[in-house]
Amino acid sequence: MLKKLFLLVLVLAGSAVAAALYGVSWLNHWAETPMELTQDQVLEVPQGSSLYRLSNELEQQGLIEHGRWLRWYARVNQLGHLIQAGEYRVLVGTTPQQLIKQIQSGAVVKYSVTLINGHTFREFITALQADPVLIKRLPDMDSAQILQALDEQRDHLEGLFYPDTYYFQRGDSDLDILVRAHDRMQTLLQQAWDNRAEGLPYQSPYEALIMASIVEKETAVGEERSLIAGVFVNRLNKKMRLQTDPTVIYGLGDQYKGNITKAHLKAYTPYNTYRINGLPPTPIANPALPAIEAALHPETTNALYFVAKGDGSHHFSATLQEHEKAVRQYQWKRRADYRSSPQQ
Repeated sequence: MLKKLFLLVLVLAGSAVAAALYGVSWLNHWAETPMELTQDQVLEVPQGSSLYRLSNELEQQGLIEHGRWLRWYARVNQLGHLIQAGEYRVLVGTTPQQLIKQIQSGAVVKYSVTLINGHTFREFITALQADPVLIKRLPDMDSAQILQALDEQRDHLEGLFYPDTYYFQRGDSDLDILVRAHDRMQTLLQQAWDNRAEGLPYQSPYEALIMASIVEKETAVGEERSLIAGVFVNRLNKKMRLQTDPTVIYGLGDQYKGNITKAHLKAYTPYNTYRINGLPPTPIANPALPAIEAALHPETTNALYFVAKGDGSHHFSATLQEHEKAVRQYQWKRRADYRSSPQQ
């Protein structure tokens, strides 16, 4: 009798094990079967969400039949309940297994915003405010508060941000992008400064940044940047004024309407390099690395002057007489298609 009972227990236990194995096999098969998606969609996982909440939401949306199946699958496969907040792009053909791994990995939808090299801080702010996804914090902050948020000791924001395309996720703010652009500029500027050429007339990386911003605004022709920097370095070394129009334009601010007049050149501003000696007090734009490298590795040249030729490039001269001749040739007889910068 005891023997028969023992055999019955074994049979029942075996059936339970078999049933459990079958259940696991079925659950894994379900998790590897594509969800009921007719088109790609974006799934938002809020901060503080749990696997329980997510599985119920997927069930309510009709993406999976029963939320508890997803929880069982995660438990059986020891995937844990940790999920990361954000937006996730769920493609047609995605399985529950792929979805849970995607959300646990934090592979969220990425957006991007581009800060263009040579643009001013004001133009950077305009680009950030125009982005439809970024949270807007900057409109409620003044310059002092932004500088404090950046842990920046200077009192002027111009030139401190690296122009580039920055990727972000929903929930990031315009200030977040600005912090990243600031950190990137500081890193790249310091690296370039540490590898600078010898004998440059700059006392600090910041002065090199000022020069780079001027070079950035003077030309978009890559091969000219180091030559233009060489001209400005020559002028600084000879105690000559830089006499560069982009600094004048920056100093005019909203007064500039598209043309520089003689009155503009005579008017004093801290940025009018026809009136001041040396560099202006701050950068006039946000330069990219090629302009920074040009400022720190200027071309050796005897040129002291240059003038726009009208095709986007410049004519360089070593003497005032040659320069005045070039001005007569290229600017006094401007063609209808004259351009001071390359065609974009």
